[in-house]
Amino acid sequence: MKAIKAPCVLLAAMFLAAPLFVSAQQYPTKSIRLVAPWPPGGITDVISRALGATLSESLGQPVIVDNRPGAAGTLGVAIVAQAQPDGYTLMMTDVPSHAISASLYTKLPYNPIKDIEPVALPSRSPLVLVVHPKFGINSIPRLIEYAKARPGEFAFASSGPGSITHLTGERFIRDTGVKLLHVPYKGGAPATAALVAGETGMYFSCISAAIPHIKAGRLTLLGITLPKRSPLYPDTPTVSEVIPGFEMGCNTGFFAPGGTPRQIVERLHTEVMKAVQQPKMKDILTANSAEPAPYTQVQFKEHVAREIRDWGAVVRSAGLKVD
Repeated sequence: MKAIKAPCVLLAAMFLAAPLFVSAQQYPTKSIRLVAPWPPGGITDVISRALGATLSESLGQPVIVDNRPGAAGTLGVAIVAQAQPDGYTLMMTDVPSHAISASLYTKLPYNPIKDIEPVALPSRSPLVLVVHPKFGINSIPRLIEYAKARPGEFAFASSGPGSITHLTGERFIRDTGVKLLHVPYKGGAPATAALVAGETGMYFSCISAAIPHIKAGRLTLLGITLPKRSPLYPDTPTVSEVIPGFEMGCNTGFFAPGGTPRQIVERLHTEVMKAVQQPKMKDILTANSAEPAPYTQVQFKEHVAREIRDWGAVVRSAGLKVD
C-alpha cells in the first residue's frame, strides 16, 4: 500500500489542478473586474479607467472599473484579497498606501504580502515638496532651519491621517529632527487649497496637483522625491540631495489576488506593459506627470516588499496605529 500511496496522491493533485491549468491557458473568457479602492476622479481612478479600456482591447474581454473607496484603500484591497484567484478580480491602487496600511492597521482582514500578488507598475510619479511663498523659504536647508527655530509651530498639510502625504511628512520629521505641526485634510484637493491659502506652511503633494500652483507662483517648489532630477524642473534638486535616501512617489500598481496562476500573472504583466506604450495611455500618463516603471513582475514584487518594510519603519518611528 505504501508503495502506491504517494503516486496516487500525486495523480489526484494533478487531476485537481488540471481545470485551473486549462482555465489559465484559455484566459480570459469573460469580463474582468478592476477594483479601484479610491473615489472617482483621482489619479488612481483616471489611470485605472484608461488602462482598463486599453486592456479590454488587447484581452478581448471588457475590463470594468469598480470604485470601492474607504479606510485609506483597505476596503477595496480586502475585496481583492478575498476574491477567487482566477484573474477575473484585479486591482489598481497606489503602492505607498498599500504598503503603509500593512503596518498602520492592527486588524487588517488580509495579509498584504501573501494575499495580494503584485503584477506590474504602470504609473509612477514623484511627490513634490512645496511651501507657501509668504514664508520666504527657497531651499530645503532653509526650510529645515526655519522649522527648527519654531519647534511645533510650522504646520505641514496632509490628505489625511495615514496617507502617503502624512507619512512622507513624518519621514521628513524623522530624517531631519524638526518638530512640525500636522494638519490633516479630507483629501489632496483641500490640503492643496489650504496651503495655497496660507493656512499651512508646507505639503508633500503629488506633482500633477501642484504644477498649476507652482507655475502661477502660488506655491514655491523646493524639491522632488525622485532618485534623479525631473526633466520638468531640471534646476530643482531632489530631496535626496539634501536628505540621503529620501525617495518615494505616487506609484499606482496593478495587483491580483494571492494564488493567481503564474501563467495568468505573466500574461497580465505583459499586457499591462504593452498597454502603457500605446499613444493614448502615454498621453494620459504624461498629463499626470507619470511614467511606467520598466520592472519585471518579480522586480515589482520586490519593490512592494521594500515599500512595506520602509514605510513600516516610518509608521513605527512616528508611533502611529489604527485599530
